[in-house]
Amino acid sequence: MSTALVTGSARGIGFAIARRLSTAGHRIIMADLNPHIHDSAATLGAVAVQADISTAEGRAEVLDAVRSSGEPLEILVNNAGITRDALLADLTEEMFRLVTRVNLGSCYELTSALAAEMATGGAIVNIGSRAHLGNVGQFNYAVSKAGVVGLTRSLALAYAPRLRVNAVAPGFVATDMTDAMPEHVRERIISRIPLQRPGSPDDIASAVAWLGSTSARYVTGQVVYCCGGRSHG
Repeated sequence: MSTALVTGSARGIGFAIARRLSTAGHRIIMADLNPHIHDSAATLGAVAVQADISTAEGRAEVLDAVRSSGEPLEILVNNAGITRDALLADLTEEMFRLVTRVNLGSCYELTSALAAEMATGGAIVNIGSRAHLGNVGQFNYAVSKAGVVGLTRSLALAYAPRLRVNAVAPGFVATDMTDAMPEHVRERIISRIPLQRPGSPDDIASAVAWLGSTSARYVTGQVVYCCGGRSHG
């Protein structure tokens, strides 16, 4: 049985990805700073690692869990991320540095730490965002996710032909956070989506599962927009 690691998987999109990969027959390691990771992992029979992957200590815990699995890592999904939204005039240096460190820095550092543990033919899938095209009030987040795109393309070149590296860029996805938005704001956003509905965590999980599978064995260095058609504008 092959092993898949999903970061930021206590809830939402990350949990949906872990569940989908588990259904596909992978042994799952789930990593998250949120203590809820233990309950989430238990529902899937997965290994839980409660750790802050933005720190060297946290990444070491994840590396230990991978090595303890006894099998090479076949799929790495870098999903962990945070937001600290503010208009540019109100954005502090601390908010900028924190978001870029977690969303971009951790993605690079964890991938670098785990690449040697991955099986030949393995796949890395980074979770970006449609926001890398630019979002008002999300300057730091947009920059961090644009960095993930550049990182994905660069790592694809660096690790070829042994590993494939791709990214999924979700658009507006129905989560606890977006459900808490004022109804008129949600409706305005949804009206701009050609498919006329928000995405679901399972929609994102399906794209990730495909990129991690042999069905995408000739795909690397790509960004798959999973946004209901609203990739621009």
